[in-house]
Amino acid sequence: MTDFARNSVRPHLGLRMFVVAFALVLLALPLSARASPAFSDWAAVVVAGDDRAHNGAPSAIFDNARRGVVHDLEASGFSAANIAEFSVARHSGVPYARILSISDALRRLAQRARGGCLLYFSSHGAPDAMVLGNFWLTPRLLSGIIDGDCGNRPTVVVVSACFSGIFVPALAGKNRLILTAARRDRTSFGCGQTDRYPYFDECVLSVWPHVDGFVALGRAARICVAARERREHVGPPSEPQLRVGAAVVTALPAWRCPGAGVRDSSACSR
Repeated sequence: MTDFARNSVRPHLGLRMFVVAFALVLLALPLSARASPAFSDWAAVVVAGDDRAHNGAPSAIFDNARRGVVHDLEASGFSAANIAEFSVARHSGVPYARILSISDALRRLAQRARGGCLLYFSSHGAPDAMVLGNFWLTPRLLSGIIDGDCGNRPTVVVVSACFSGIFVPALAGKNRLILTAARRDRTSFGCGQTDRYPYFDECVLSVWPHVDGFVALGRAARICVAARERREHVGPPSEPQLRVGAAVVTALPAWRCPGAGVRDSSACSR
């Protein structure tokens, strides 16, 4: 081989070696580091709205849900800098959950992270509102916050509470995915003093690593809740609600493990 031929081959060999090495580095990264960057420009607010079980005894169930959701958001590509957490529990280490504070945080994050919005609430609920510490968060109040700060951006809202289906009509829109733990006239379950999570939150967290996005998450969580309620012989069924706007499906990015099915536990792992 002539010197010219040898010199012309070297750059191509070097490029192939670089590509192979880069691929190996990617494979060595944890799933959270390889997660889709599409959510890195999303604003997220996660709220634990109560610190009591249904019998009034102190309970960490809603804060446990808050921590689990934040973990999975980060693993799915959300930036920790764009996630705000709130709680009403003393010594929770995060700001106290007040309506004004939540609104201010969402506005601040949405001004910086302009891709979309996510809000997740876990609390007790009543037929016309959700518990937020010593106050009530109504569908109208929450709708006003989201309309003002998120506008027409793709938005995901999850409300885990009894009677949380009351939030669907007020929040629904073509750019929104709304998921609630129960229909408007039903309670949800798993808010006892010995529970770790409410049933709905536990289902969300258990199926999250095995799906590829929020639409699949909502569908899988509903199946999981129905199975759990049958297994525990509780009722009437809570019937979680899922409302997917016509424009939000194509606007929602997928996260890690695209194409993984709910039962394909080998495809993703926490």
